[in-house]
Amino acid sequence: MISGIEKKIVSLLKNSDKKAISLLYEHYADALYGVIKKVINDENTAQDVLQETFVKIWRYSKKYDPQKAKLFTWLYRIAYNTSIDKVRSLKNKTEKEIQIDNSSVYKITSNALNQDVIDIKKHLTSLDEKYQIVINALFFEGMTQQEASEELNIPLGTVKSRLKIGLRELKKIYNP
Repeated sequence: MISGIEKKIVSLLKNSDKKAISLLYEHYADALYGVIKKVINDENTAQDVLQETFVKIWRYSKKYDPQKAKLFTWLYRIAYNTSIDKVRSLKNKTEKEIQIDNSSVYKITSNALNQDVIDIKKHLTSLDEKYQIVINALFFEGMTQQEASEELNIPLGTVKSRLKIGLRELKKIYNP
């Protein structure tokens, strides 16, 4: 049985009414924070994840379907998945920290740079626009494939396919 406040929140979300966020926060923030704290121990990180969760809830509010899940279940999944994503992101970040002693960045000579690939942005314009957009987002704007999918509003599989095809086309330019 769906409660009156739940109905009101769902209605506000569907109409993109910003009152929905304050009602959601008032009624669900503590519970969602509890979900997040089970995954993330650090207080500041957990607070950041709670904020990211509410941003995602707002961004995906049109996708919520009361026929598929209760409101709290939907909110719970977003909070939990955002927590897991943050843990993975932090783990990857610490694993990828640059070790200056082991780095060869400072040992590169200008002869070591392949002069043919320096003009990659110029060659990128020779590709279809759909491939340019994906490669630009991933390589020059530093997005992950998932972020590019969300930002460009195209399915993740399509992002991966366009990346693969775009890189294959660039390879033809550089390796005729």
